[in-house]
Amino acid sequence: MNSLPAFTTLGSGPTVLMLHGIGGGHLVFAPQVETLASAGYRAVAWDMPGYGRSAPIEPYTFKGLAQQCVDLIDALQCPCVTLVGHSMGGMVAQEVVARRPDKVNRLVLAGTSAAFGKRTDGRVAGDWAQQFIAERTAVLDAGGSMADMAQRLVPQMTGPGALPEGLRLAEHAMAGVPAATYRRALEALTSFDRQSMLGHIRVPTLLIAGEFDRVAPPAVMKAMARGIAHSRYVELRGIGHLMNLEAPEDFDALLLAFLAEPAPAPLRDLH
Repeated sequence: MNSLPAFTTLGSGPTVLMLHGIGGGHLVFAPQVETLASAGYRAVAWDMPGYGRSAPIEPYTFKGLAQQCVDLIDALQCPCVTLVGHSMGGMVAQEVVARRPDKVNRLVLAGTSAAFGKRTDGRVAGDWAQQFIAERTAVLDAGGSMADMAQRLVPQMTGPGALPEGLRLAEHAMAGVPAATYRRALEALTSFDRQSMLGHIRVPTLLIAGEFDRVAPPAVMKAMARGIAHSRYVELRGIGHLMNLEAPEDFDALLLAFLAEPAPAPLRDLH
């Protein structure tokens, strides 16, 4: 039986659960945890299975990651949460909504996509996917460490307007990811495809893209937004893939404004 994922929490009020990306950990949401707690929310940031103090799961799949997230929501003793997912964490969030929509009342998708290695027209971009994996394991394959990987990759993923302190935190977090977990997460990533479920997302959804994000380009996230009812797309200028660390004040302002909006009338399910 898998144990509950480790997490950090601060504040009290409506629960906002933050899910980090493949090179992260709970620390990458440190600015948001502080901001949300100060604004009257219970801010929770997990360590995805295999990260930080969280035990790995077998098999390492999105189904398993989503179940771990649901288990955590249940352990937090709240009927439903706002899910904030960045990059791979955004994919986990989509998987949770697809499997247990009753657990989520709002959704924030940042720098993510509805399917890995697919174009907006649905065709598999095999060459791009292989290049992505190769670039993100090259340093390890050459005998380097995750710290070496972080020093190489973080500058490539950011925009010209990035906050230097945020990039240092991003490098620190990536350096602490176990190499074995990183490889397992990359393998899982290639199987993700929830494009067909976008139209079934029934909760208010905010999509945040970075102007210079090459991992989840603005065009990809705009296409996602068109497929989700009650959704809104926002683009952060001068910012790349690590938007919540590159521009934490702007990111937090978008998040707080979204959380403060009154809930729209429920969508009628026609199926």
